[in-house]
Amino acid sequence: MKTLTIRLSAPLQSYGNEATFARRTTGNYPSKSAIIGMLSAAMGYRRDDSRIIELNTLSFAVRVDKPGRVMTDYQTVEWKTSTRKITYRDYLQDAVFVVAIGSERDRLIDTLKVALQHPKFQLFLGRRANVPAGPLKLQVIEGQNPVQVLTELDWQASQWFQKKTKKPTVTVELIADANLLPEAKTGTELAKDRVISFDQRHRQLDFRAVACKSIQLNNHAFKQSTADTRHDIMNFL
Repeated sequence: MKTLTIRLSAPLQSYGNEATFARRTTGNYPSKSAIIGMLSAAMGYRRDDSRIIELNTLSFAVRVDKPGRVMTDYQTVEWKTSTRKITYRDYLQDAVFVVAIGSERDRLIDTLKVALQHPKFQLFLGRRANVPAGPLKLQVIEGQNPVQVLTELDWQASQWFQKKTKKPTVTVELIADANLLPEAKTGTELAKDRVISFDQRHRQLDFRAVACKSIQLNNHAFKQSTADTRHDIMNFL
């Protein structure tokens, strides 16, 4: 299997888990449907393109390297003449996630990487206003599935956050397709993020089995900070 990792970072991200006219909330991490939407945009697929459904077959996992703080915004909407309503939108502030998608079709992974580097349509993280904070950081690993890759990949939180975290190791959450985490102790849950249709006339999602576990990662910034402090002390002495 070949796996592609995508680091997602932006001032604001939002991954809808409930949506009504008056209130739209956000999940705590990127949904598979949101990533399929981003991949589809990169490939130039329109909402009714049947090729979107094929992307459901990608193996999927996501690691929460820096949880976001929820911010609620409100907007005044004139939904018909002289009639206004207040609507609320939730966003994740300053979050950092690493998504991993895998496939036995090596060429597909390579194609998706090139598409993300040269997208046909604008990329956004959950909502159109939430654009990535610069070019996406991508990496391809061969011979490992998404869970194996994310278990070994270095912590991807911003440098300032790593330095602020005064611990040699950190515990992060990893959420994946249930078949990739058969040993998960928290059990299997259902996430409604399997794409059936993105068509705005009849948008539809189905359920997908997911599992999660906590993993430990090294904080290299802490080790470097400790080494620098020891060096300064030795010089002082």
